Amino acid sequence: MKKIVMIAVSSVLLSACATDPYTGQSSISNTGKGAGIGAVVGAGAGTLFGGNDLKNAGLGALAGGAVGAAIGAYMDSQEQEMQQSLQGTGIQVQRTAENTLNLTMPSSITFGFDLATLTPQAQAALDSVANVLNQYPDSKITITGHTDDTGSDSYNQKLSEERAASVSSYLSQHNVNYSRLSTQGMGESMPKVPNTSEANRAQNRRVELAIVANNNAGNQQQQQQGYPQQQGYPQQQGYPQQQGYPQQPGNYLQQQQNNPQKQLNKQKQKLKQQQQQQNQYHYQ
Repeated sequence: MKKIVMIAVSSVLLSACATDPYTGQSSISNTGKGAGIGAVVGAGAGTLFGGNDLKNAGLGALAGGAVGAAIGAYMDSQEQEMQQSLQGTGIQVQRTAENTLNLTMPSSITFGFDLATLTPQAQAALDSVANVLNQYPDSKITITGHTDDTGSDSYNQKLSEERAASVSSYLSQHNVNYSRLSTQGMGESMPKVPNTSEANRAQNRRVELAIVANNNAGNQQQQQQGYPQQQGYPQQQGYPQQQGYPQQPGNYLQQQQNNPQKQLNKQKQKLKQQQQQQNQYHYQ
């Protein structure tokens, strides 16, 4: 089983290798990483269906690899859009191996000291974030607030929650579906660096957005990039009925017999024959 799974995973990874045009070195793209993760998960899921575990594992690996590749490509595109739109704003954009896109908003562009109100600079940056998120709707966004260690734990916890809520509220007001957003405050419990200087404390005062793709991410883009689905041929409307010939719902002879004009002509012909016979008898 391990051998089959490894073959399936290897085939998926090889198909996702990319060559750097500048160095000539081959590497696995983020799409390929997603495909590999999906292949491993798919292989495990495939064995849950019973029957031939080896066959199911292989099929699961290939199916999972395809899903993972689609998600990886989806996040690649979203990452590129974020990098371009947020250039020069001060927001850091990072991608993890688990296909999570992390945005870090430092205190210098988000909030004033001891405040949870977004600065104009932060609002302008979040406008760009909202624009990209609306182009990639198949994802969930977790917004996390952080503080330094100045002040009490309870106060910092509340402040971090309020700051995360401010970012979430602003995004939802700019057409990001509220159901995609979740917030949490970590207070001072998760510093990036030790709180040993003012410069370090400034780094710890931040808001982070973690963007995670849904399982169906990339499906719509694949359909748009692939061949259009056949719409089928139009239904034949049939030839128009000929106007010159009468419809024949019944027997043709019966129609002729029921024709009033025909009956009248027959009666006239019969009377004429009787008159001819009488005239002939009269002259004899």
